[in-house]
Amino acid sequence: MSTGADNWDQHWAQFGATAELGPTPKYRRRLIWKLLDIHDQGASVRMVEIGSGTGEFAAEFCARYPRSSFLGIELSKVGVEAASRRVPAAHFQQCDLLLPARANEVIDFRATYALCSEVLEHLEEPVTLLRHASAYMQTGCKLIATVPGGPMNAFYRHIGHRRHYSPQELRQLLESAGFRVENVYGAGFPFFNLFRVFLTIRGEKLVKDTSGPPSPLVRFATSLLDFLFCFNLMRWGWQTVAVARWVGH
Repeated sequence: MSTGADNWDQHWAQFGATAELGPTPKYRRRLIWKLLDIHDQGASVRMVEIGSGTGEFAAEFCARYPRSSFLGIELSKVGVEAASRRVPAAHFQQCDLLLPARANEVIDFRATYALCSEVLEHLEEPVTLLRHASAYMQTGCKLIATVPGGPMNAFYRHIGHRRHYSPQELRQLLESAGFRVENVYGAGFPFFNLFRVFLTIRGEKLVKDTSGPPSPLVRFATSLLDFLFCFNLMRWGWQTVAVARWVGH
């Protein structure tokens, strides 16, 4: 098991409650639903999530599309166990996508949609992860990818961010992994950006602020920010998002 910044069992246990309450995951999910663009609520689709965490997105997806199949791939055992309890209708697999798959390890899933949200910034070799993840996708699978843009700060370094990505850098990364990029841009101006500035000013104190159960003050602040984030613009900001297609080998 990894330690320190890459120990996701520890991170989910320490920051999971506040992360689920936070305004940025909710804002990203609003962007993701818009980009997935699945109009038919009764549609039967196959969704794979690369880095499924504790199952927040899986729960919402399975509630919206109960006829669909959902596969979550997650490095953390704690994350897989929490997600499995939360969403019994979905399947979650503990897997390190930076390593070559062992015999019979890859499920024949052939996803029609894929999500990789706030994962690539943690990796030294993000292209490797995306190429291994493509084994779960059918040709033409629609991938939504999100990564942070803008400056780094002490909290992001604490949870293992290696780098942040501009839209052009994310495009180059996805194309290097064999995807055809249809759209890529930065979102979140002005309130997402202002929140990120606050995180930078708060520095290492933020690690203590976000550990354990959220305080009443944190709950109030996140509710206010969640409201303000509804007014963010779609085309400027430090939340980098992309829509791409797996074109096959």
